[in-house]
Amino acid sequence: MLLDQYSILVAIGFSGASLGLTLFMMWAVARSHAHLLIWSIGLIFIVAGVIFFGWIIERYSDAYLFWSFIFLTIGFGLLYSGSAKFCSGRANLTLALLICAAGSIALSVSFGFGYSGVGTIIGNVIIGVLLALTGYQYWAARIESPILMNVNAALFLLAAVSFFACAYVLIAQGQYILHARPSNWAEDLNSIVVIVGLTGIGTLSLTLHQARIANRHKVNAMTDALTGLMNRRVLFEVWPDVVPPSTAVVLLDLDHFKTINDRFGHDAGDQVLRRFSQLILDNVRSTDIVVRLGGEEFCIVLSNASLELATAVANRIRLQMETTVMRIGSRSVHVTVSVGLAYSEESEVVQTLMSRADAALYEAKSSGRNRVKIDHLSFVA
Repeated sequence: MLLDQYSILVAIGFSGASLGLTLFMMWAVARSHAHLLIWSIGLIFIVAGVIFFGWIIERYSDAYLFWSFIFLTIGFGLLYSGSAKFCSGRANLTLALLICAAGSIALSVSFGFGYSGVGTIIGNVIIGVLLALTGYQYWAARIESPILMNVNAALFLLAAVSFFACAYVLIAQGQYILHARPSNWAEDLNSIVVIVGLTGIGTLSLTLHQARIANRHKVNAMTDALTGLMNRRVLFEVWPDVVPPSTAVVLLDLDHFKTINDRFGHDAGDQVLRRFSQLILDNVRSTDIVVRLGGEEFCIVLSNASLELATAVANRIRLQMETTVMRIGSRSVHVTVSVGLAYSEESEVVQTLMSRADAALYEAKSSGRNRVKIDHLSFVA
């Protein structure tokens, strides 16, 4: 080997400590990201385990080897829990604690009866299981970022295999009682895999974390804070300039909404907007785009739709709003909505289609409100 075992362990220790400190500082800045704190604590235990393992290089001790596996088991258990929290939103602490507790008990019994080799085999298997479970978390969440998630999963699986290999060699050689630090090809391979994997996993985990934050900011920039719908930026900055054929734009405007704010207060007005947003979502397909343009004006974009379907959706929303009496506190609020619809059978500039829908909406409001008007060009189509 180019490096002796001690040098590799020092490198693993410094890499783990540096990564743990980085993760802790990131958590201190944004404390809502609990997985960062769990990862950093896990790395502290892993570094402690590496230190104990390093002490048996020059002078072997069953006690040091035992504590090395105890700390490593806890550390990799926390690494699994933090990864589960990051990937699925659930830390799976119960499973992690059960595995760590079972492993610690098995280690205590094995080393307590003097079977240090058996304890080493158990320790390697427990760590391998935890690493494999951690890799599975990234594989299960690969839809978020297929390449990075799959690479991270592969690195964890590779590390798990290296620990399983260490256990296998001890079993194959019948080393159930140790008198010196395990020294074989599997241990050498494991040391290299851990230092390379720890560096790669740390880099990928930080990259995934930052990418998630960037995506969240992007989503927030396109989301209306009050209703949770997309905002007008989606239509005018993200939506293509030319919409495909068979596209309908439906504009909806709550009638006399200002009087609601004046009579019942802005909190009541906000509740009306939220409930109307939900009513719209209940009446459209998952593929349709629903946008709050601002104030009390909303927009629905229906792709791959017929004029009949778009008209039916518009009429259904208008009728449900007309027949709905909203209870806000002890008060009853009744609101209607005016709707303008424009439909295009051919590709059309989105601004043109929006303008036609806006003209139809103006006609609906000027002719008495609480009705659906369809742009005349849509009838021709």
